[in-house]
Amino acid sequence: AMAWVSLAEGRRDEALARMRAAADAEDATDKSAISPGPLAPARELLGEMLLAANQPADALKEFEATMRKEPNRFRSAYLAGRAATLAGDTARASSYFKSLAQIAAAGDTPGRPELEEVRRKQQ
Repeated sequence: AMAWVSLAEGRRDEALARMRAAADAEDATDKSAISPGPLAPARELLGEMLLAANQPADALKEFEATMRKEPNRFRSAYLAGRAATLAGDTARASSYFKSLAQIAAAGDTPGRPELEEVRRKQQ
């Protein structure tokens, strides 16, 4: 939470350092056999913060790292697609948006705004 406060107060470098430390600490922690894991992985949050700081290429790396550890995460796939788009990598963006559509294929229709955005891009 302090990382987001730092970002809101304009201390971007401090915010990113705090969030990166949280992501590294989470990566070093084993997942409990009875716990489903974090609702929002710290590395995914770091990616979101990097997007907010207009660093889409770095954000994409963090979303990809999240998906290697926790595959098929809706939010990571969507944000990876957005980051790739903003970084100018349309091929990767398309791949992530297709992946997102597959993840949510059996989900609600019309569904979440993210899916509507992806469907429009695929037409």
